Amino acid sequence: MTLTELRYIVAVAREKHFGRAAEACFVSQPTLSVAIKKLEEELDVKIFERGTSEVSVTPLGEEIVRQAQAVIEQAAAIKEIAKRGKDPLAGPLRLGIIYTIGPYLLPELVRHAIEMTPQMPLMLQENFTVKLLEMLRTGELDCAIMAEPFPDTGLATAPLYDEPFMVAVPKSHPLARRASIASEELKRETMLLLGTGHCFRDHVLEVCPEFARFSSDAEGIRKSFEGSSLETIKHMVSSGMGVTVVPQLSVPREPQPHVAYVAFAPPVPTRRVVLAWRRTFTRYEAIAALRNAVYACELPGVARLS
Repeated sequence: MTLTELRYIVAVAREKHFGRAAEACFVSQPTLSVAIKKLEEELDVKIFERGTSEVSVTPLGEEIVRQAQAVIEQAAAIKEIAKRGKDPLAGPLRLGIIYTIGPYLLPELVRHAIEMTPQMPLMLQENFTVKLLEMLRTGELDCAIMAEPFPDTGLATAPLYDEPFMVAVPKSHPLARRASIASEELKRETMLLLGTGHCFRDHVLEVCPEFARFSSDAEGIRKSFEGSSLETIKHMVSSGMGVTVVPQLSVPREPQPHVAYVAFAPPVPTRRVVLAWRRTFTRYEAIAALRNAVYACELPGVARLS
């Protein structure tokens, strides 16, 4: 049994496909298949059920894959301990970040990280919360910046900031002249939402549950449209298609010609942004350095947390 074989079975369990697992491990499919077959023969158990279109993990295989992942992490920890003895901040930090935070935090965060810890380059992965959680669990990421709530996966977390939401409306809309807007007033508007999978969509639906249903009732939302990103939705707002809710950091600092950003009336809906990492991750100083880089950012309009 080798670490390489253990990495192969973890990859197949994740991809549920031998070909994709081989690509992820940068080996040929026959090489990967032979190694896994050899491991199954050595253990005298079947780890995978081979189907025509997809590979599934046997119940016993699930336990073996979990243990294999733990062994891989522990082996990586040995290298990390050795590195920490020389320089705890030496080497890349693999950072994940959700789509509705990345474009607005990363430009300044990367600049501060380069200035403060040039020996620790950030390897960035933008994705949905559920995918980032999986990548943290399998060790593909060291840490991730996400918005709560998310499923309790035994991760360590540190709060970064609480971010209020704003309402984006066309400049010609009557609400554009308001100092603040109550969430109750939005249920009569045409709402533009992010597509399924974005946690920010879920946050908006918590604030205004009426958006979750289609209704022709004057008291309910008339119609709902979806966009692939906050920036796409802002363009839809500027063209007059409807209104939307956005996080504070996504609001441009300069006035926009076709979109007005209006605050919510109290109680103002917010989201808590946190840094999460595996409890077995040993580079504590790297986590602290990343938090310091976040705190060095301007973050206008948000409440910093320590």
